[in-house]
Amino acid sequence: MLAILQAAGWPIWPLLIASVIALALIIERVLYLRRKRILPPNLLNEVVRVYHNGKVAPDVIANLEQNSPLGKVLAAGLRNMNAPREVMKESIEEAGSGTAHELERFLTTLGTIATLAPLMGLFGTVVGMIEIFGSQNAVGANPAQLAHGISVALYNTGFGLAIAMPSLVFYRHFRALVDGFLVEMEQQAVKFVDIVHDARK
Repeated sequence: MLAILQAAGWPIWPLLIASVIALALIIERVLYLRRKRILPPNLLNEVVRVYHNGKVAPDVIANLEQNSPLGKVLAAGLRNMNAPREVMKESIEEAGSGTAHELERFLTTLGTIATLAPLMGLFGTVVGMIEIFGSQNAVGANPAQLAHGISVALYNTGFGLAIAMPSLVFYRHFRALVDGFLVEMEQQAVKFVDIVHDARK
């Protein structure tokens, strides 16, 4: 491995840093974006039961807010359960936009690495080509310098693509996952608003 890094030259180091960051972000998002953590099953039913029992104390709302992203959205609804329907929906939407930002955290960085890695690899290729042309002189080419230039060019291109492909796959996967969570969260929040306002009639 060390021989490959030496053969690839100094342009490989920014790519190595990018690969470590991408791997860390992928692991963090895989652990965070678990369905049970984002949308705990039966949470809506529990909140509706608390609402019907009339046990909506500030500590209950605070605990619900800490429970999960869905809990944060439903807690905003509970806080405004005596307000008109539009006010309640607006407070839920505000909480939802904050939650969306939290769910999308680090995805921009991962998408940037997926886009930037091939360009960084291309930069390494250009550096390798410069070394190849630099090895030419009046007598002929220096074989050792020529071989080094070719290895810099090829290793960097390959490594850039190797980082970009999985990063792009995970970026797209996480984006789709977040979008699905947000749609389900919105549906559950609307259901809760309907239950509260139907109970008032």
